[in-house]
Formats: sequence, C-alpha cells, structure tokens
Amino acid sequence: MIRGVRGAITVENNVEAEILSATESLFKEMINSNQIKASDVASVFLSVTDDINAAFPAKVIRMQEDWIFVPVMCMKEIAVPNSLEKCIRIMMHWNTELYQDEIQHIYLEKAIQLRPDLTKQ
Repeated sequence: MIRGVRGAITVENNVEAEILSATESLFKEMINSNQIKASDVASVFLSVTDDINAAFPAKVIRMQEDWIFVPVMCMKEIAVPNSLEKCIRIMMHWNTELYQDEIQHIYLEKAIQLRPDLTKQ
C-alpha cells in the first residue's frame, strides 16, 4: 500500500542556509518518526510559499545517502491571502503496511498551526 506522509516547517528568513537547514530537520524527523527507508519511497513533493525563493529545498533530500534515485520535486503553494508565511511542506509517497492512523505526520515551528490535530505535544 502506498501512503502519504505529510510534514511542514517554517523559516524566519528567505536565506538559503536557513531553508536547507529547516528542510533537513523536517525531512529527518519524518523519516526517523516513521522508520522510512529510501527504497520504500515512490516520490517526494516539496512546496514553498511565495516568499521562499532563495533555494530549492529538494536539494537537501537529493544529498542524503540512499536518496539519490528517489524522484524529488519542488513547487509553489497556492498564494491564499492570510495563509501561513515562509512555509516549506513535504508530501512523501511511501510504500508501507501501516494503517493511515499509524503514520506520524510532522509539523514544526509555526507550521504546527496547520494541523494541530496531527501534532504531538
């Protein structure tokens, strides 16, 4: 069964180092919390809000050992008025036997407000 694993994080500044560091933190938390192996991942989509353009966050995932052959793609979020700013989102498509309610979705920093129902306190 293929399942989606969601995650999001915010940055304070549109700066390459900060974007890459935040993406790496989110990505590692997602894979560690769910025990995800690259060989079980079909693809990873990353999106950013309009106010992030200093770096491609997918770069961090492509640099991880064992992830070089996983298809990774960056895109822009829909610019909805009054939505969360400076946000990086990840959608990972993962082959797993887990049920949907067993998957750990990860929301960090200000992105916790996106899905407080899925965020462990």
